[in-house]
Amino acid sequence: MKSKETKTNAMRILEREKIPYTQYTYTCEEFVDAIQIADMLSLPYEKVYKTLVTVGNSKNYYVFVIPIAEELDLKKAAKAVGEKALDMIHVKDINAVTGYIRGGCTAIGMKKQYTTRIDISAEGLESMIVSGGRLGSQIELKPDDLCRATGAAFADVTAER
Repeated sequence: MKSKETKTNAMRILEREKIPYTQYTYTCEEFVDAIQIADMLSLPYEKVYKTLVTVGNSKNYYVFVIPIAEELDLKKAAKAVGEKALDMIHVKDINAVTGYIRGGCTAIGMKKQYTTRIDISAEGLESMIVSGGRLGSQIELKPDDLCRATGAAFADVTAER
């Protein structure tokens, strides 16, 4: 008998919003970085995005979705959300702030709907891949649909190389 794949909160939200997505699963017991996941699933780096959570001077939290091979530019990111400065949240705080664990964090369906910015590089993509909301799960969807599901906007937030 085939076991039914457990849906994550993110997937339930996408289905409720009637947003189509494709799920990819992989075996994963602990955190591995997104580049290793892309390699495991043979996914092109430019389509795979990671979700980063920051905190501003105002103590508000902000979520950024950026390409896996890029770095978040904290100055650009702060400007994109109207803060003077941002810091990455501590790894130990990820679950308390988002409801997700490191490596399974997605902008869809966090404990609260935080201000979210998706790097401008995603705007021209047909589809993008983000965490599905738990270790071992990735979801592919249209960038505009990710915006719709998270209330996000596109912004230039990655560091220049």
